[in-house]
Amino acid sequence: MAVQTQKNGYRCIIVDDEALGRELIEMHLAQFAEFELVASCSSAIEAHQLLQNQSVDLLFLDIEMPVLKGTDFYQNLAHKPYVIFTTAYRDYAIEGFELDAVDYLLKPIVFSRFFKAIEKFKQRIAKTPHAEPSVATQQTPNAIFVRENRKQVRIVFDNVLYVEGLKDYIKIFLHDGSHIIKSSMSAFESQLPSNFARVHRSFIVNLDYISAYAHQYLELGEIEIPIGDQFREKLQEKLC
Repeated sequence: MAVQTQKNGYRCIIVDDEALGRELIEMHLAQFAEFELVASCSSAIEAHQLLQNQSVDLLFLDIEMPVLKGTDFYQNLAHKPYVIFTTAYRDYAIEGFELDAVDYLLKPIVFSRFFKAIEKFKQRIAKTPHAEPSVATQQTPNAIFVRENRKQVRIVFDNVLYVEGLKDYIKIFLHDGSHIIKSSMSAFESQLPSNFARVHRSFIVNLDYISAYAHQYLELGEIEIPIGDQFREKLQEKLC
């Protein structure tokens, strides 16, 4: 059982017998500053031992594990944290939701779907009286990691000028270069902070770097970006 420590946030543990499954969730979870990863466990038995002495807010719990299934483990917990079930099998969905799971994620878990599960958790927490993080913090991540050429590359949001869609790929333009990654525009947009906006079917821009705009286009210094008709009204609302 690998235990990690942070000083603040919603306390979470990951329970999955597959190392790659745990690592992917850890990578996704690292994008949310208000979440504290208490431990990453390879079995329900390890998680049970930890929960004897630790309080947590959220479990990322694999269902199909040796010795003890995730659903059986959760069902028998005396004090149940919120749970997001993870599995490679669709057949467990009904069982998961019967246990009042926050969400049910199918492997391999893409970030856009993980993001949606996190939002569901926050909505559920918000409806619970006096439910707050262990130490309150509501910071927004200032960077993400993206996969490019078999490695994870850190992208700092403040360094991003704009993003262009290229069929199944996107190109991220920075002050000091660019990166091409495999992603849809919508999936990448869901990871960006509020100072970014979709201005065209093929373009997302960092609003902080807009130097001028007109009806049909905007300018990022000497760079001209088209404005799509369906995005114009929302863009103007953000700029006003």
